[in-house]
Amino acid sequence: MKVVVGVTGASGVPYAYALLQNLHADVDLVISEDAKKVIAAETDLGVKAFEKLAAHTYANDDTTAPPSSGSYRFDAMVVIPCSMGTLGKIAWGISDNLITRAAAVCMKEKRRLILVPRETPLAATHLENMVRLANQGVVILPAMPGFYHEPKTMDDLVNFVVGKVLDQLGLDHELFRRWGA
Repeated sequence: MKVVVGVTGASGVPYAYALLQNLHADVDLVISEDAKKVIAAETDLGVKAFEKLAAHTYANDDTTAPPSSGSYRFDAMVVIPCSMGTLGKIAWGISDNLITRAAAVCMKEKRRLILVPRETPLAATHLENMVRLANQGVVILPAMPGFYHEPKTMDDLVNFVVGKVLDQLGLDHELFRRWGA
């Protein structure tokens, strides 16, 4: 499986890092400039640590990179975390960077697109944009960890959300104990 992973400037870059660690696929990675700042603020990792977990990395301002074209073959895209600015641009077809352009490619080519917003509270505009996208087949998977698996650590909470992303991609994992298991 080939997956494009976009990391935007919302809080929650540990979700992106954990996904990259557990995504056993051919990964194309795009990190926005704002995400680079959040990586520095929320982790002791540098951007290079994220890039090492991908087969290819592209600059977000490179709108001619392979994921910008429908003729470039990839199976799915995950934007994690997905800022509300990025979500809004995707909802309204504004393809002004590689992340939003690759998301538009997913939608027009009927490929799986998963957005992992990390924002609270949500304004009506955010909710309307999410409904707009959901009605077009986009998976809206908010970073809302469950607690039925009795998490003990921050990693347990992060892995729950990452496991849900992997479920949507159809990939096996053992990141959390399932309900009833």
